[in-house]
Amino acid sequence: MGCSAGGLEILRVILPELRAELPWPVIVVSHTTADSGGLLADLLSRYCRLAVIDAQDKAPIMPGVIYIAPAGYHLLVEKDKTFALSVDAKVCNVRPSIDVLFESAAEAFAGRLIGVLLTGANEDGCQGMAVIKAEGGLTIAQSPETAFAEVMPRSAITAGVVDLVLAPDAILAQLLRLAASSWP
Repeated sequence: MGCSAGGLEILRVILPELRAELPWPVIVVSHTTADSGGLLADLLSRYCRLAVIDAQDKAPIMPGVIYIAPAGYHLLVEKDKTFALSVDAKVCNVRPSIDVLFESAAEAFAGRLIGVLLTGANEDGCQGMAVIKAEGGLTIAQSPETAFAEVMPRSAITAGVVDLVLAPDAILAQLLRLAASSWP
């Protein structure tokens, strides 16, 4: 999942309703400032049934855990399903970047990936959604009319790289349906 402006409110709609039997991990990039270390994970852990932790370099990715990209670092998924942290140049003027996560996760998980692009005020995530779709994954964007900032989801929709455009409660319902059906 990727979000920016207004993202915390949407994450608080979706993430607390995910259940412990979730068959996959949830990896979240939210545009944060470099000095906000651990704050998002701490905030979300108060509301979520699943464990919410900052992703750690070289840590294995486990199902049923919500991982947050640490402030000031790009978060990548390695082919061996571990995380890598990077301080490479900003992408779309941000670090962590949604594109960096989505592109690396698409290469690691191929068609077994769901990309969810939420509210945000820049075009980060659009290119990553294209890679997820090209690799056979499922792409979901928040409906722009429900977004605090519509630029991020609208850019992916306009680019034609989104399979489903849904309101936040419908995104949650879709994820729960997919989890119950053991997707993919």
